[in-house]
Amino acid sequence: MSTSTAPTRRRLRAPSFTVQILAALVLGVLLGWWALAIGEGPNEEPNGLTVALSTIGSTFVSLLRATVPPLVFTAIVASIANLRGVANAARLAGQTLLWFAITAAASVAIGIGLGLLMQPGINTSVGADAASDPGRSGSWLDFLSGLVPVNFLGLETSASLERSEAGDILGVGSSLSFNVLQILVMALVVGIAALKVGDKAEPFLSVNRSLLAIIQKLLWWIIRLAPLGTLGLIGRAIATYGWDALAPLGTFAGAVYIGLALVLLVVYPVVLKTNGLGVMRFFRGAWPAIQLAFVSRSSIGTLPLTQRVTERNLGVPPAYASFAVPLGATTKMDGCASIYPALAAIFVAQFFGLELGVTDYLLIAFVSVVGSAATAGLTGAIVMLTLTLSTLGLPLEGVGLLLAIDPILDMGRTATNVAGQALVPTVVAKREGILDLERYNSANAENIFSDEDEEYAAQAPEQVSGRPEAAEPQPARA
Repeated sequence: MSTSTAPTRRRLRAPSFTVQILAALVLGVLLGWWALAIGEGPNEEPNGLTVALSTIGSTFVSLLRATVPPLVFTAIVASIANLRGVANAARLAGQTLLWFAITAAASVAIGIGLGLLMQPGINTSVGADAASDPGRSGSWLDFLSGLVPVNFLGLETSASLERSEAGDILGVGSSLSFNVLQILVMALVVGIAALKVGDKAEPFLSVNRSLLAIIQKLLWWIIRLAPLGTLGLIGRAIATYGWDALAPLGTFAGAVYIGLALVLLVVYPVVLKTNGLGVMRFFRGAWPAIQLAFVSRSSIGTLPLTQRVTERNLGVPPAYASFAVPLGATTKMDGCASIYPALAAIFVAQFFGLELGVTDYLLIAFVSVVGSAATAGLTGAIVMLTLTLSTLGLPLEGVGLLLAIDPILDMGRTATNVAGQALVPTVVAKREGILDLERYNSANAENIFSDEDEEYAAQAPEQVSGRPEAAEPQPARA
């Protein structure tokens, strides 16, 4: 009897997710510069390559954003149901908000310090004619009224007239948007109501869990398109904005990115180290969400991936992460709501020759720590900036001075936002002794695509109330 000696075929493995993203970044930069070199068409319309890159990038972000409303609602309701009977649920929420405030305060202090040191409003060549009223603004009343859902799902519709160059009406355009903060509030209320109803709510909670599982499966099909979306997003950014606009505001842009680097590479590592967590392990686990945030410029668009890496790579229990990460995506904005408005307010005051006193700097800190929910994960930080300027009584026309380079700054701001949104749940989970340290210490970018989704997501709430086997016992700290 003879045995077969035919050689076994080796299957070609696709490059890792991180390699795919990095390759897409490089290729996107090259295509963006190519599109920029081609220039505009004869009628100042974008060239074909720019349109293609823009379409690819915007389509990917639209797919991600489409999953956000059902994901946030079902995840929050499920997390509240999982946390019922858990003695430290209120403590977890309080610790989360406390660490949001601590890191925001450190970030705004860095922003104020850099503004006073680098004086971006004086060291600029931008002209006063660039000042203009912002297209939208924020106020404390808008923020407070925005907490109340306009409907059950927090959805909003808008309509606008489409006109030709001659002014003729061509039709009516409509769009559907959502306010994730309102969805969060509604989900919290529904989840608490379901707990109060008791056993009668079990069929609803069962359907909610099934819907959440389906949404998560759809979501990861979309996430696998991230390299393609990255190529389009970074290529569009370079083709559309280039870097020429940075020259007049170079000092301000430099101050913003220095501040972001200090938060990412100094503040966050210090927080991790003081809580006994490895710095490189954190960034290795959170990297997929950070890099997607950089190119997408949207905390909400990145929310599904942020929650994924927080649970799967960093070892935060799903029952807690599904509450803390969506909350962070709406209120945890160290880049857009702390560093940037502090620097921008100082820039505007210096540009218009207005003196700021100690009380003004304290107001900047207060607005940055308390009012960051006003940004609600939107692309850009105009709402938060106008809220800060109006609170200080500074000219809102100063916003127009900074709009030219806002997209370039927004990439770094959003990456910092998302890093903080993953950091705080990880730190709180470690302090409360519920972090899966084995998973945290073995984190890598590929864990988000492993096949143990159902097993990990189905972990019972005792992982939150008790101690996971892989975690080292940690005393609860105030």
